[in-house]
Amino acid sequence: MSDPQQQPKIMAKVPGEVRALPRTRCPLCTELFLAPKILPCLHTFCLPCLEQLEPFSVLGFQGDCSSDSSSDRSCLLRDLPQPLLSILCPVCDTEVDLPPGGIQELTTDYLALNEVLLETLQAQGHGVVCDLCVDGEAAKRCHTCKANLCHFCSQAHRRQRKTASHAVVDMEDLKGYNRIGKPILCLSHPSEELKLFCERCDRPVCRDCVVDKHRQHPYDFTSNVIHKHGDSMRELLKSTQQQVGALEEALHQVEGVGSTIRSRVEAVATEIHAFADGYIQAIEEHRDRLLKQLDDLKVQKENLLHLQKAQLEQLLLDMRTGVEFTEHLLTNGSDLEILITKRVVASRLKRLIRVDYSVHPGGDDGIQFSPQEKAGQYHGYEVFGAVLNKAVDPAKCILQGEDLHHAHQNQSASFTLLCNDALGEQMGRGGEFVKVTLVHKDKKDCAIKPAICDNGDGTYHVSYTPEVLGTYIVCVSVKGQHVQGSPFTLTVKNKFRKHQGVFHCCTFCSSGGQKAARCACGGTMPGGFQGCGHGHKGHPGSPHWSCCGRFVKHSECPGGPLAKEDGTIVIPFLSSSRRGAAEEGISSMLREPCLLGSFHVGSDKAEVEQGRTQPWMNRVAAQGLDRKGA
Repeated sequence: MSDPQQQPKIMAKVPGEVRALPRTRCPLCTELFLAPKILPCLHTFCLPCLEQLEPFSVLGFQGDCSSDSSSDRSCLLRDLPQPLLSILCPVCDTEVDLPPGGIQELTTDYLALNEVLLETLQAQGHGVVCDLCVDGEAAKRCHTCKANLCHFCSQAHRRQRKTASHAVVDMEDLKGYNRIGKPILCLSHPSEELKLFCERCDRPVCRDCVVDKHRQHPYDFTSNVIHKHGDSMRELLKSTQQQVGALEEALHQVEGVGSTIRSRVEAVATEIHAFADGYIQAIEEHRDRLLKQLDDLKVQKENLLHLQKAQLEQLLLDMRTGVEFTEHLLTNGSDLEILITKRVVASRLKRLIRVDYSVHPGGDDGIQFSPQEKAGQYHGYEVFGAVLNKAVDPAKCILQGEDLHHAHQNQSASFTLLCNDALGEQMGRGGEFVKVTLVHKDKKDCAIKPAICDNGDGTYHVSYTPEVLGTYIVCVSVKGQHVQGSPFTLTVKNKFRKHQGVFHCCTFCSSGGQKAARCACGGTMPGGFQGCGHGHKGHPGSPHWSCCGRFVKHSECPGGPLAKEDGTIVIPFLSSSRRGAAEEGISSMLREPCLLGSFHVGSDKAEVEQGRTQPWMNRVAAQGLDRKGA
């Protein structure tokens, strides 16, 4: 066995293949055990190997109570067997605490020592050292003393009266044995064998221990207590084995799931490769078609331009010929010559003038690529990207919206611009240069800054908030050219006037059958009902506002009283805060000699429905106003 002082640097971590070593070899040095020590995690290593490991952490130090400033708690902890250091097990990475005495005080693995002895005996050239002289090679073994003896010590062993009767056998005869016991000596009393067991300290002791440190402790021979402690360990072993079975089953399930995951991953990877290959093929085919489409578009546009160029060149040649002939005739011809050729020359020039031609190129460079455009499916794969040939035509662009010509002060308004091509078809994409200006007609320094939102589909949302009343000139242009209907006027009125009544189908339904309830539509019902009803006189035939009679639910109320055919002005459902203004407005209207009738001003819906209104009988005479309160 190699000298521990000359051993190479020990590995701090045991490789996986080294963990499968037999129990007779150290996992760190891979040699036969030398003074094997058991860590609390039940892994065994040579003592020299453990001594070369670096400490993992410092757990603490024992206190010193000699100082007057030491606390009582420190004094109590002074003699406790507190571990000072910890190390990491090289096999399982468990942090294990060392006893106060360090690695030397770890439990010795005597079972490993016995296995090492058996393996040494069974090997060629056993090399077992004599236990007595520690110089020669052991040739005999005393079964009584459980000691290995060289030839000299064996002869001396037989000559002594005390050991003459011991059973001594040759070492060669021990190769078939499963176990060769050696006496385990006490560390505190090396000459004494451990044959007793201290129950209080739960550890084997010798005869000297029971009269020294373990005095008055209950103890017994190891042969007498092995059954009790062996049974206890067997119970723990049984419980542990059950846990081992459960863990093995769980591990088997985990491995099964892992195997299933690996198989599934391989299958999904195959699907991904197939999908990607198919998608790449579809994209490549789509690319080739786009490039061919682009090339065809180029040829088409070039042919169109070539045809237009040929037509313009021929027309220009004809016109130049006519111009040159006519100029020559007028310059050099006599009066009679001019008059003779006048008819044919005028006919030719008029025909040339009437020729319809365009000063704009028949083709344009409006070719774009839209990556977001859906292009259908290729081999079942959705592909994107299209060549766009549409060009916006400002003359075909349309303005839409309720707030196109009318808006209200300090209220947001908007309209929509629809961009179309030369055929009047919607562009379907954004990105055009759109400019909108709103300038006051009478105040040139007063302008509204609009917000333009590109919807990305060929439409543009224009929103603005006017602050100054009056008329504005609105200009909308695309690519520097006015769109259809631009410029136009915008009228900004006062703040939007909300309806004060109810939007109902008829007064009878909305009032719950109240006879005094009235409506601005002027309809009435037989039986003394002052309001409108379905199918009766004056009902407009559709839902409407009770305050003004308008049919559009989301609309502005025109405000003010409405006069009926019989001269009655009805202002239904007015709040008390608005009653004074209504009365003042009615009074001013009554000063006009054309009005004659009665007025009914209701403060709210409930008052009108219950008939608690303020009827005024007003009569207008030629000379003045006579008002009587009812």
